[in-house]
Amino acid sequence: MISTWLRVIRVRFLLASVVAVSAGLAITWWQTSNITLLDAVLTMAGVLCLHASVDLLNDYWDFKRGIDTTTQRTKMSGGSGVLPDGLLKPAQVYVAGIIFLIIGSSIGIYFVATEGIIIGIILAFAVISIYFYSTKLVNWGLAEVFVTIKGTMIVVGTYFVQTQQITEPVVLCGIIVGVLSSLVLFITSFPDYDADRAKGRKTLVISLGKQNSCSILWVFPAIAYGITITAAISEIFPISCLIILVTIPLIIKSGHKLKQNYEELTNLIPAMSSTLYFSRITGALLVVGFLVDIG
Repeated sequence: MISTWLRVIRVRFLLASVVAVSAGLAITWWQTSNITLLDAVLTMAGVLCLHASVDLLNDYWDFKRGIDTTTQRTKMSGGSGVLPDGLLKPAQVYVAGIIFLIIGSSIGIYFVATEGIIIGIILAFAVISIYFYSTKLVNWGLAEVFVTIKGTMIVVGTYFVQTQQITEPVVLCGIIVGVLSSLVLFITSFPDYDADRAKGRKTLVISLGKQNSCSILWVFPAIAYGITITAAISEIFPISCLIILVTIPLIIKSGHKLKQNYEELTNLIPAMSSTLYFSRITGALLVVGFLVDIG
């Protein structure tokens, strides 16, 4: 039963939130050489609960809408498969999603009480967008935008809890982390193209078409690398953050795999996997860049 719940929560994708919180903490340490451990632990717990909530509710709504019963599932796309396989009841998954949302919101409310209205604004955005993500945002074609904003706000919120400030480095770092997460959502929507379109979803791949979307993939790493290089040259980031450039060969490999195999599901899986690795490794290296500042 535990393995079933871990599967429906999609633990591998929670790493995006771990990277985002870690980035906020890394910048805090880089700028202040101090971290309040209890607040850091609570922030990580709250963010992971909210992330688990959106995944659970997404699985519930995709099943109810018939998306997960018509798409061909892979380890990277098509939902967790827990509901189509009958391993859990829809009501169980929905209730679990709401419970995680309440827990995460409760931790957020604590920070609103201790840190003020900025956290309240971030929390309000998180709660509203999480609940309506699978029923409204994806229908409006805003999924990738939501994920980018979400990643940015996690980094900014983590930093604000520690410092009560919002600075240029943390905002730029947040955008990079958000874009990297959005890239994963973008590429994993390729296999679900037909099912999503038939059920009213409007992902970026559906809006642009698969062939055009293969070229759009390069925009995501270009933004991440471009911000990092510009910020490092401008001394907004430490020069050590340029360590993320070592992942260039990985995204080039992923992009070429996508272009060659975007219509072939079996051959598309390696492209999705390598893009996921690219996103997580690049994010982790950005964290390392702040922690080992050699400037």
